[in-house]
Amino acid sequence: MAEAVGADGTPGVVGAAEMRAALLGLRRTTGLPVAFGGLLYEVGQLRIAELNGTATSSLRGLGIASGSGLGGKSIALARPCAVTDYPVARHISHEYDAAVAAEGLRSVIAVPVVVRRTVRGVLYGALRTALPMGERTFDAVVAAARDVEQSLVVRDEARRLLSVTQEPVAGPGAWEEVRAAHTELRALAPRIVDARLREELLSVCGRLAGAPGPLGERRRDIPVTLAPREVDVLACVAAGATNTTAAGLLELRPETVKGYLRSAMRKLGAHTRLEAVVAARRAGLLP
Repeated sequence: MAEAVGADGTPGVVGAAEMRAALLGLRRTTGLPVAFGGLLYEVGQLRIAELNGTATSSLRGLGIASGSGLGGKSIALARPCAVTDYPVARHISHEYDAAVAAEGLRSVIAVPVVVRRTVRGVLYGALRTALPMGERTFDAVVAAARDVEQSLVVRDEARRLLSVTQEPVAGPGAWEEVRAAHTELRALAPRIVDARLREELLSVCGRLAGAPGPLGERRRDIPVTLAPREVDVLACVAAGATNTTAAGLLELRPETVKGYLRSAMRKLGAHTRLEAVVAARRAGLLP
């Protein structure tokens, strides 16, 4: 993982997995020979850390300052920038010409990853010929950057919820906050690209589910095994969500949610949604 800060100087933790997945998907979608990118490690300072399709290591670790080169211009303007022939482009500065030339790049597009009006990274696509990129390719690079943006939004929310679960639980009101955080973490986990962070979320959910309840009651050792998605659905139901609302949170069809709920109720020996939630809590499957 790399440390990064927002424009207001607030530190945040981001990972490279989102960028790596976006670059791979971009090359598969467009056929671009080269894609690369990186995340800001401090305000206005980016380091290229992820490469896909490169023939050399000239770009790896390259530091890009806001306003410098094509990527720096994209950071400064917070919008996509492109050149058809990098070495002779007139509207960018040329601090990085040696690294670009070593890789043989000519036509390059740089698209910023903007999260809540703050540039968090830059994604590049490139050709080794001086040809303008078509509209479809341009749109695909922009879409890939948006995918990274959404992944970072999900990651930020997951980190926020993890901090909630680490606070001391005092009183039923605070416990309800923990239960709400548990529900949201279960819903977010499948959308996390970074496998380590995803496992961390699920591990925290497991600890919350097995912890003593708000009145200090211990969980019963009830041999019930539910599928992960069945637990996800029950967590939403416990938070008061309807099947339709749960479907939206979990990115599933309402009919699928209904099927998971029926299966969970059968395994728990419950006849109603409320009975299922109570049984799941007694079994240590929900907090």
